[in-house]
Amino acid sequence: MTKLAPSINNSYINREISWLQFNARVLQEAADEAVPLIERLRFLGIFSNNLDEFFKVRYATVKRIVEAGKGAKSELGGIRAKELLEIITQIVITQQSESLDILQTIGKKLKEENIYIINETQIDGAQHEFIKEYFLKVVSPALVTIILNDEVVLPNLKDSGAYLAVRMLMPGDKKQFALIEIPKSVNRFVVLPKQGDKFYIIAVDDLLRHCLSDIFNIFDYKSISAHMIKITRDGELDFESDLSKSFIDKISDSVKHREVGEPVRFVYDKTIHKDTLQFLMSKMGIDETDSVIPGGRYHNRRDYMGFPSLGRTDLLYDKIEPLPIKGLSLQTSIFKAIAKKDYLLHAPYQTFSYVVKFLREAALDPKVKTIKITIYRLAEISHIASSLINAAINGKSVTVSIELRARFDEQANINYAKQMEEVGVNLIFGVAGLKVHSKMCVIEREEAKKINRYGFISTGNFNESTAKIYTDYTLFTANQKILKDVDKIFSFFETNYKINKYKHLIVSPHYTKKEVFKLIDKEIENVRLGKEGLIRLKMNSISSYDMVDKLYEASRAGVKIQMIVRGLCCLIPGIPGMSENIEVISVVDKFLEHSRIYIFGNNGNPKLYISSADWMTRNIENRVEVSCPIYDEDIKQEIIDTFNICWSDNVKARILNDSQENEYRVNNNEKIRSQYAIYDYYLKKLEN
Repeated sequence: MTKLAPSINNSYINREISWLQFNARVLQEAADEAVPLIERLRFLGIFSNNLDEFFKVRYATVKRIVEAGKGAKSELGGIRAKELLEIITQIVITQQSESLDILQTIGKKLKEENIYIINETQIDGAQHEFIKEYFLKVVSPALVTIILNDEVVLPNLKDSGAYLAVRMLMPGDKKQFALIEIPKSVNRFVVLPKQGDKFYIIAVDDLLRHCLSDIFNIFDYKSISAHMIKITRDGELDFESDLSKSFIDKISDSVKHREVGEPVRFVYDKTIHKDTLQFLMSKMGIDETDSVIPGGRYHNRRDYMGFPSLGRTDLLYDKIEPLPIKGLSLQTSIFKAIAKKDYLLHAPYQTFSYVVKFLREAALDPKVKTIKITIYRLAEISHIASSLINAAINGKSVTVSIELRARFDEQANINYAKQMEEVGVNLIFGVAGLKVHSKMCVIEREEAKKINRYGFISTGNFNESTAKIYTDYTLFTANQKILKDVDKIFSFFETNYKINKYKHLIVSPHYTKKEVFKLIDKEIENVRLGKEGLIRLKMNSISSYDMVDKLYEASRAGVKIQMIVRGLCCLIPGIPGMSENIEVISVVDKFLEHSRIYIFGNNGNPKLYISSADWMTRNIENRVEVSCPIYDEDIKQEIIDTFNICWSDNVKARILNDSQENEYRVNNNEKIRSQYAIYDYYLKKLEN
């Protein structure tokens, strides 16, 4: 794998560079010959999709700093903004080149499995007839073709859309340019008729190249060629101040405006004619602050996430069936079970259906009076949303705090918000200046003339689709003290000028840093008293310098710190005199590690929290986040057990350190692949 530029100062790794290091770990999965072949292609798609979002958000942010004339060196880990843009571009060029090599290797391996991805030069007679018919019936009606010349103003190209840049050499050696938009409504990969035991697949872009004569048959050209280009735009939402518009309408307009945001990256086929490239860059206003990246023949490789399986289950990960939770049934009342004890759901190892079951029961139960829930990202077809709509129709008082600014999921949330609004759901659109990222639900149920609360708190979104591939914890509880705190947070949504105090939950933006620092200080104090100091953390990202500095302080005091960080990590572990007591690993595998856990040793009586919050400035200071204590000793042990398994991973764990080389953790003991070991752990719990 590519060794990334050091790009660190004495104390922190730059967050953008660290994020690119994370995406390099995704690319490692695509390169790993132990990963099933079609899954390797899909990891290439994830790598590409991640990179798209990185440019829309992070690169665009740094570009804005440059254009505002600010160096912002302190904010960027000791690197000036303009220099950082150049470093990012060079790293991405290297990674893109590496991804192309991986793609070629996978292509050769696919041939060994009788799967052939062909281009327009390899089409035989029978395939030609199939392609022509498919083009006329399926592709041609969806095409948008733009004829270009010096006088025509180039329309705004769609964000992350892929286009074929067409060059026609006309009589008299004049040149005519055009753009063909690769239609998103058509599957990127077309499966051609099988020949014997051989599968054939062609990308729509190559199918279009084969059909250029049909598309441009009115032009009398001498030669024609087509090369792919792609533009990525600034993904920031800009809001209008029009007081006559509702918040939903403002968000809707902002999402539409994103499609024509400022360009931040331009990727092109490096074999494109120079005159075509110069013409397009001039037309699009690409300048020196944009990332211009020569690439291969194919862009939008994110589409490989949907590469057809062809029925070849031997080239895919083995499917695992989500397990039931011992003692919790989908056939009987979930409220009765929760009233007796807390339960923990660990997705995707255990079925997410318990969350839907909870809401379905609440929607139907005559004793349930109110339902309050926070929503950040919903599935495209959401049983969560339909349950809440059902509850409102049944006369329940339903309050939904829905975050319309959940990046790149705004439109789906808008659509469901409108449906909920129609049936009388009380919608809360976050808090001014804050995103609501907490994951919680509380219901009130009338029992023997008394109101009791039931609820759940999670580390992840209430989304049936992502629950199949994201690892997350959800605590089901009837603990009235915890749920009273949850209810207070909903009161804060309604009257956010009033800052509540919480006895059990740790809540951002008002208390997280303060309360976590207290917990860290307790571990430091334990060491000073000659006791053990231990902190164990699992999260997606850590970039808050305040939180990093506090962990450095604990390390210098002698507190042992173990961290599992999937994504970006600005902390530098293992540096003498600063972080020698800190170890950090990252696990990238079949599932996306998404759960957040904070464990504080507390001199042998651990304090443990599950949380929605990563240790990033935005999560600590600019979002509503919830960290929930675990009081049930069995559940506490279960989380510690699964943390231990993950920490013991020596197959998919990479060591994070100042070298940024993403070295795999290797030892000669028994191989432990944590995600599979955790599934086995839950299987054994069912047997006992």
